[in-house]
Amino acid sequence: MDASIMNGKDLSSGAVSAVRCIANPIKLARLVMEKTPHCFLTDRGAAEFAATMGVPAVPGEQLVTERSRKSLEKEKQEKDAQKADQEKNLGTVGAVALDSKGDVAYATSTGGIVNKMAGRVGDTPCIGSGGYADNDIGAVSTTGHGESILKVNLARLALFHVEQGKTLEEAATMSLGYMKSKLNGLGGIILVNRAGDWAVKWTSESMAWAAAKDGKLHVGIDLDETSITDLP
Repeated sequence: MDASIMNGKDLSSGAVSAVRCIANPIKLARLVMEKTPHCFLTDRGAAEFAATMGVPAVPGEQLVTERSRKSLEKEKQEKDAQKADQEKNLGTVGAVALDSKGDVAYATSTGGIVNKMAGRVGDTPCIGSGGYADNDIGAVSTTGHGESILKVNLARLALFHVEQGKTLEEAATMSLGYMKSKLNGLGGIILVNRAGDWAVKWTSESMAWAAAKDGKLHVGIDLDETSITDLP
């Protein structure tokens, strides 16, 4: 599993990749951010750090669901693996947030079918690709075809457009459009800025997302289909 996290207040960040038997890799990434002078630990180094910090190991079988097992088998049968990766990124969970102090942050983690190839590290743990946060601009988390996201630094690219005066929706649309035109890569972006504005955009068939603001919960999966309810 891979994960990364970043605080927009001071650009502090942490990331891990190729970690096994950790229930919440994002918590381990946060420990890297808060407890070490480093940004990125991987494989054996990340495992040793997790043990040092007292992060409990979880039996591997507890982290495999029947849904993920079926998804893996379905992908194995796909003739075009790249197309499958671009259209289905079921293993990624991303979040962006604005707190009461005006600080923004992002966190992104992934595992399961996305990293089925031994030795592969995708976009998720890479600061600037899987996500980025800067109080002066905003925070973004990405999902989609990892190799394409890495090549265009999708998260930082989106915030660059915000820096240039684009709205969050325009920035997301332009960034995803650039990645698709250059690499035919599909993906999704969630953004938030210090004013509390947010945007969600994707070029894949669908993307499950939710946003909470001013006592309202916004939820969607397919294009042009959003439900809004009151938060409890």
